Amino acid sequence: MPSATLHDGSTIEMEIHGAGPTLLLPVNPAPAEEGPQAEEMRKWGADPSLGHSLITGLSDAFRVVAFDYEGHVLSVPKPDTLTPDNIAADVLAIADAAGADRFAYYGYSWLAVLGIQLAIRTDRLTALVLGGYPPVDGPYGDMLKVTTAAHRMAVDKPEPASTKGEPGDWSSVTVSMSHDQTRQFMTLYLALRDFDDRAAQDRITCPRLCFAGSADTIVYGPEWGDARVDIAGPVLAGRAELQRLGWQVRVLDGLDHMQAMQAGQVLPVIRPWLAAELSSVAG
Repeated sequence: MPSATLHDGSTIEMEIHGAGPTLLLPVNPAPAEEGPQAEEMRKWGADPSLGHSLITGLSDAFRVVAFDYEGHVLSVPKPDTLTPDNIAADVLAIADAAGADRFAYYGYSWLAVLGIQLAIRTDRLTALVLGGYPPVDGPYGDMLKVTTAAHRMAVDKPEPASTKGEPGDWSSVTVSMSHDQTRQFMTLYLALRDFDDRAAQDRITCPRLCFAGSADTIVYGPEWGDARVDIAGPVLAGRAELQRLGWQVRVLDGLDHMQAMQAGQVLPVIRPWLAAELSSVAG
């Protein structure tokens, strides 16, 4: 299995499926495993086989390079080095290892944040798709509140706690990550607290698409700094501006953050758009 060396010297494995224009996909390529973790994911509306489903739905038209970046940083935390520069460098290292001089990228949620940081640092992108995170007026401040609170909880609970909570109530979730795991995400959002995503738009030159569920707003309680992570609001209110800035915009009616990331919702949005945009790109 091919692998790439990341900024901290650790290695990440990747799977390559299909032929055609290259698409980098930061997902877990393994199909679902049964057990408590898979069942808990399903309770929250997540699909343990999401990565596998996306690969299956895209690899007949594209050369899909799948790599579980989120799983990697949880397994090999980078508490002081998960910075915008380094996450972008990691994706470029993966592209290099996959033999892709030019490539498209799709990321959802914080992996969409990674996509923005990648796009403003390289001219190698043939297309960019962001899901579950707005390209302009992103909730960086509230994400810093959430990650800071998660880190504080991890420090207070040195042993990983249960992830169980009431599905749909994000304030009820207990922190299951370690000190270093939470600290790396706080490091990322500390580095992004003054990031001007509107000013950065002229540095994104490739074709670009964003989508979000119209009900994608997560409200946290006092323990989480009363954070309100609003994904849908900036996309809905800023749709005309985003289009003027060169974005294709799709809104998935009535869907929340977990629902809008499922393969059955994502594939009908991104597959035809990528096929049209990459039709002239060599494999």
